Amino acid sequence: MPETDRPSGGVRSAPPATGTTGTPPPGDGAHPLHAADEAATPPPGDGPRPPHAADAATTPPPGDSAAILGPAGTATSPAEKATYGSLFRVREFRAVFAAHVLSLLGTVVAGLALPVLIYQHTSSPLLTALTFALGFLPNAVGGVALAPVADRFAARRVLVACDLFSAAGVALMLLPHAHVALLLALRAAVAFVQPLFTGVRAASLGAILPGQDAFVLGRSLIRVVAQSAQIVGNAATGLLLVVVTPRTALVLTVAGFLGSALLLRTGTRLRPPLARAAARTTAGTRRLLADRKVRALLLLCWLPPTFAVVPEALAAPYADGLGAGPAGVGLLLAAGPVGSVVGELAVGTLLRPAARERLVLPLASVLLLPLLVFLLHPALPLALAALCLSGMGMGYTLGLDRWFFDAAPEELRGRALTVMTAGLMSAQGLGMAAGGALAEFLPAHLAIVLTGAVGTVCVAVNARNVRRLLRGFDRPVGSKRAEAAQSVVRSDRPC
Repeated sequence: MPETDRPSGGVRSAPPATGTTGTPPPGDGAHPLHAADEAATPPPGDGPRPPHAADAATTPPPGDSAAILGPAGTATSPAEKATYGSLFRVREFRAVFAAHVLSLLGTVVAGLALPVLIYQHTSSPLLTALTFALGFLPNAVGGVALAPVADRFAARRVLVACDLFSAAGVALMLLPHAHVALLLALRAAVAFVQPLFTGVRAASLGAILPGQDAFVLGRSLIRVVAQSAQIVGNAATGLLLVVVTPRTALVLTVAGFLGSALLLRTGTRLRPPLARAAARTTAGTRRLLADRKVRALLLLCWLPPTFAVVPEALAAPYADGLGAGPAGVGLLLAAGPVGSVVGELAVGTLLRPAARERLVLPLASVLLLPLLVFLLHPALPLALAALCLSGMGMGYTLGLDRWFFDAAPEELRGRALTVMTAGLMSAQGLGMAAGGALAEFLPAHLAIVLTGAVGTVCVAVNARNVRRLLRGFDRPVGSKRAEAAQSVVRSDRPC
């Protein structure tokens, strides 16, 4: 399942997208942007670039070439298949990736340290659970409210501001004798800006990595790191809290956000915002959602993970029914993310872009079918295998990234990805809640089976709609002609 680059409450994040992009300085996804934008002569049919103070022609610093270097140091065309390793030859991507790791570590630590701190103060399971929930519930409101910001301001400024805001919010949690209500409000405030951060980084990723294939792999690597953090992060933080107090652990979170802000500020370029003046309107989100292709692709992004997280929500009762204890709960929680990491790395490493796109609809349509194994009330090994196999189907997100990036209007791309992130996290939260409610009336294994069956039908109906809408594209998606056309790097499109 896709995950946000900043996991919160175990919720998976939204797949980002790909498409043709501006002159790529190295780096990753929706990354901050640097003040030196290279001037380029727009190709025929493209209007002049909007005037911007940072658009002065500059010589790119060493390591910022537009091509990814091959294994022997020779430049390769963006049309050629990129690899995960080749991404790190791009200087800006290295900065963004390091910033992602720092902020992710801080987020994982805070996600466990704050609930422990609140439980120490209140001994209230309700307030402790609410602390976890506030890690993702504000995403829906934040995604809608902040979406217009994504395209109106330079990406680097938005990303650095989000990191600084998050660092300040966690720092305020360290105030002596801070009231629990303040701690919960600060937790919600930090989660509120998360969709904006994720969406902006995803939108500007195309300007940092050369070619759509590199963009897809860059976003994939971000998700893989987030999934891996979900697998080992809580266990590592639990061990950390044995050694240090929750307040001390929160200091590490502040340091992570500040380190991320510093890397983004110094390691990436400042580019002009995506939206032209005429596009900077509050109606942009309505215009985006009025597009049938965009709506169908958003549903394709949201539906499979929404149903796939239900077994995670029911891991505790299912493990209890098996007599597997806490260790069984941990294994059930980890199985899906492990499968997701394996599937995404396999699709990104072994398949070319056109093959990834051809697999989008088949993989999305069948990834919930392994949950039907729970009809047999399987023992722990078979249950883990089914969840891992289901998670591997999340490799469909790599091809979906390209489709969505192409479908979203360029001037609304940051807004589109912000909405995608917010919707995905919120939908997964609702999926977990619905699964828990269903288990009040059915045994946990039957609730999982019903989820798999209903989810498969819903995803199949949506996949059929997507297939019909994609036939209206000028070029068939996934064709060699489309792949060749999409791999052309456009130097006139600022990101």
